Amino acid sequence: MYKVVRKKVLNPTVTQMEILAPLVAKKAKPGQFIILRVNEEGERIPLTVAGTNPEEGTVKIIFQIVGGTTELLNHVNEGESITDFVGPLGVPTHISGKKKVCVVGGGVGCAIAMPIAQALHAQGTHVTSIIGFRSKDIVILEDEFKACSDVLHVMTDDGSYARQGNVCVPLNEMLSAGETFDEIITIGPLIMMKFVVAAAKPYNVPVTASMNPIMIDGTGMCGGCRLTLNVDGKKVTKFACVDGPDFNGYEIDFDEAMSRGRMYSDFERHAHEKVCNLFKKEAK
Repeated sequence: MYKVVRKKVLNPTVTQMEILAPLVAKKAKPGQFIILRVNEEGERIPLTVAGTNPEEGTVKIIFQIVGGTTELLNHVNEGESITDFVGPLGVPTHISGKKKVCVVGGGVGCAIAMPIAQALHAQGTHVTSIIGFRSKDIVILEDEFKACSDVLHVMTDDGSYARQGNVCVPLNEMLSAGETFDEIITIGPLIMMKFVVAAAKPYNVPVTASMNPIMIDGTGMCGGCRLTLNVDGKKVTKFACVDGPDFNGYEIDFDEAMSRGRMYSDFERHAHEKVCNLFKKEAK
């Protein structure tokens, strides 16, 4: 059993937890993920490691409540425990030797981008961060990004906070003005990452895209995170959980990945509704 040491609501649909898991905390690196089960009857879900405290033995996870399991997890309180917490899994994000990097995060993807930006900052890399959200009420981790970024751009689609526009607005401005980066690392909705890659392409800036959003079972067995890459003119199949989650953004077939991701939206919605109704009945 793995104890929830701390729990914090970041916005109405996003929750942060710190789980007591000393062995995972000792080994996990930015970009990797864990697989958890809330209880013995529950499904396994992959969640990215959003930070670690090896001295305390805790691992930070940040999750959006979209399906039945994340709704169930959100009802676990401080001091209570979950059944399984396995990791670290996946290939860590490659950051060594980078002198100037732009980290672009969208929505809950900022939870994945944050530890990468922190690790880059800790090694002396000049970090420019761009974080984007639909509106003010769902902005998360702004203070954490301020602390690890030399330059920070906060964007909201509706202009209700900071600057109006999507993450490509400041990225395009910087690139067109002659700003250079060793690499752009982008994590967020697939459509956002697709356009970040398109914005960087005319300037030949390397782009790494994290394909965490399409992972399902996290072991490569379900095939749900199957990716088609275009490598030197040839189509290559990879799995986000086993071979990634980071890939060369220029090689990813984002349209195919988005189409596959939509296959499970109805299932997630029904599972979420089922768990919500269960808790409502218990509360009566």
